[in-house]
Parts: sequence; C-alpha cells; structure tokens
Amino acid sequence: MRTFIKTVVLPSLFIVAVATNVSAQSRRSTTTKTTPVKSTRTVTTTTTKKSTASRRIPSKKVTYKKPTKKVVSVRNVPNRAVVTYKNQNYYYANNKYYTQSRGRYIVIAPKIGFRVRVLPTNYKRIRFNNYNYYNVNGTFYLQINNEYEVVEPEVGTVVYELPDDYEKVVIDGQSYYEYANILYEKVQVNGTRAYEVVGVIDVE
Repeated sequence: MRTFIKTVVLPSLFIVAVATNVSAQSRRSTTTKTTPVKSTRTVTTTTTKKSTASRRIPSKKVTYKKPTKKVVSVRNVPNRAVVTYKNQNYYYANNKYYTQSRGRYIVIAPKIGFRVRVLPTNYKRIRFNNYNYYNVNGTFYLQINNEYEVVEPEVGTVVYELPDDYEKVVIDGQSYYEYANILYEKVQVNGTRAYEVVGVIDVE
C-alpha cells in the first residue's frame, strides 16, 4: 500500500499542485497585462489634444500680451446693411461689422447670432464633423434656411490663416491666438502651418 501511495498518489498530487500553480501564474500574468492596456488608454485620451485649453475659458484666466486693443473707426459706411440683434442695430459692409458711437462707425467682431443673407465672396468652406462652416476673416457661419448665421466653431476646426487683427494671449503659461473670443493654437497639417480651434473665451 505504501508503495502504491509513493508511486501513484504522490506523483499525482505533485502534478495537480504544479498545474494549479501554473494556472494561477497564468491568471496573475493576464491581470498584470491588462494594467498597461488601461494605462495606455488613459494616456491616449488625455494626450489626444496637445493644448491645455478646454472648451470654455473664463476671461479672467486670459492675459493679453497687448494692454489695449486698437480701435478702428470710420466716419461713414457706404452701402451698409442693418443687422438687428437683440433689439440693437449694427451695420454690415465690406465684409465687416460696425456699431455706431458718437457719430462714428466702429469696427467690431461679429456677435454670435448675427445673420446675413449673402456670404462675402472671399469665404472659405470648412468641412468638420459633418457641418459645412463658411469662414470669412475669422468669422464662422452656418447656413440656416436661406440665411447664414455667425456661430462658434467646434474645437478641432482647422484654418490656415488668421485675421490681421488677431491677438496673442497667454493661458496657464501657454501662448495662443485669439480673435472674436475664439482661441487658436498653431499646428502643422501635412507640413503646412495651420491654426486649430482649441476653445472659446467666456466673457463675464
């Protein structure tokens, strides 16, 4: 009987123990491998966008490199069209928007919600997320029925030039470009310099 135990039972128990240990190591190895996968996914998600700017940026976090903005005004605006927005009249001519103050017309960045019936001839169409945006000197339009409404572009929208009167700003130590409260970051697209929309400044 002792011989039987030594020659059959003990080797069988040894084999079962080894198999159990191997199985346990295999399970532990599998669990360990899932950790870097999860870590990789997290890193990919957080590093998809290079910039630290989020969708909405409080204006108090934005520092302009120039202390004051140059104000452009003219005495007359020929062939102007009146744009009424929130019970206030604005004026549109020569692809620019104006407000009137003390007998002069002051160039302003268009407000979200302004509508025009005809796009300026120098617009550029930008396809992004199944939308056709029309960009004119930093102003983005979407077609609404038979009109074109000024809208905020989505984060990730790319343009290849900025308006002449853009401004440089700093947010959390990083530099960006701003026009009409839209924030841009300089990027490279197929070796070409471009500017990607990374956020919008909330004006308080």
